[in-house]
Amino acid sequence: MIRNLFQIFLASILLIGCNGSAAETSSAAAVPAKEVREPVTILISIDGFRPDYLDRGLTPNLSALAATGIHAAMFSSFPTKTFPNHWTLVTGQTPDQHGIVGNTMEDSARPGERFTMASKDPFWWGVAEPIWVTAEKQGIKTATMFWPGSEVEFDGVRPSNWWPFSQQLSNDRRIDAVMDWMRRPTAIRPQLVTLYFDTVDTAGHFYGPAPNERLHTVIRAVDENIGQLMNGLAALEQPANFVIVSDHGMAETSPDRVIYLDDILPRDQYRLIVSGNYAGFEPLEGEDLSTLRTAFIKKHKNMMCWEKDDIPDSYGYGKNARVPSIICLPDSGWVAYQDKPEWMTGIGGGHGYDQMHPDMAAFFMANGPDISGRGKIAKFHNVAIYSLLSHLAGIEANASAGSLAPFSGTLTP
Repeated sequence: MIRNLFQIFLASILLIGCNGSAAETSSAAAVPAKEVREPVTILISIDGFRPDYLDRGLTPNLSALAATGIHAAMFSSFPTKTFPNHWTLVTGQTPDQHGIVGNTMEDSARPGERFTMASKDPFWWGVAEPIWVTAEKQGIKTATMFWPGSEVEFDGVRPSNWWPFSQQLSNDRRIDAVMDWMRRPTAIRPQLVTLYFDTVDTAGHFYGPAPNERLHTVIRAVDENIGQLMNGLAALEQPANFVIVSDHGMAETSPDRVIYLDDILPRDQYRLIVSGNYAGFEPLEGEDLSTLRTAFIKKHKNMMCWEKDDIPDSYGYGKNARVPSIICLPDSGWVAYQDKPEWMTGIGGGHGYDQMHPDMAAFFMANGPDISGRGKIAKFHNVAIYSLLSHLAGIEANASAGSLAPFSGTLTP
């Protein structure tokens, strides 16, 4: 009897031990495995950021990324304006090819209409497909925290996430939006993100690109924003391939360097399409080019003028129907206006000049797990950025004017 009681007791102990082990095993199995995040590709535009701004000792975060990645000065596309170049960066085509030939333009197919930086009509944008639309068609989720053209729908396709542009939205808030996207579950987390900062360009226009504290304050602030993003991603253990660019450089302008167009031809004898750092003209309705040709196609002090078909090949510009019939290009630092703008009261900055001029050089930097190169690389044309983004984000790229050649030997196999 005692033996039987002992056997029952021993069996109970063993049963309890077995149940305890099963519970422990079940508890261990319930602990979720740590997520391994794939790298996200983040394209950041710092509008108007000259390459030499990196050398002013103001940008510890950007400088650290450049030191452990690759960086270069980059040739912009002509005209060296915001919308043409931002569209080049995400399509891999030049303005003559993709049709955004200026911040302001006209098209004979839409008489009486004018494209401005507020235009969202797909008619203007639809010549070239941006990288986020290509990605979405291939099942790669994208998000745009501002980018020219990112609010436009292409055959019913948009980025999975996008914000309408508002200059009043602070850079901090823009970073917060990107971080919110990065906290999402894998299934809906974007794999390609664009982020746009306009404050450096604005400061350059008002205060000029030469060293000055007001410009430098803004440069420091944007660098802090970059650091804010880096720290947020690190806290999430989210690897990122950063591609940080600008669209153009900045040249110093002055109210003492203005070419008055009325001194060349009275304003009632032509239609002015665009003026400032470059100028474009069309004849009045029902008239030919003879009046414009006689007035503008000759030697001018501090300015060159061409009929569109005669623009030198080095500009890669003039074949698109939206390019004005007459183009005039002031020397760097000069501007062409009918009337001097009210805001032009002192030293400032501008862009739109010859893309080969050093003042118009754009900035490029790339850093991340898929960037193996280190240091400065040779200057290249900004059409190549599209190829780089496609490679990093795993997108099958459309045909473009660029290639991966500028990044040879700098990318992880």
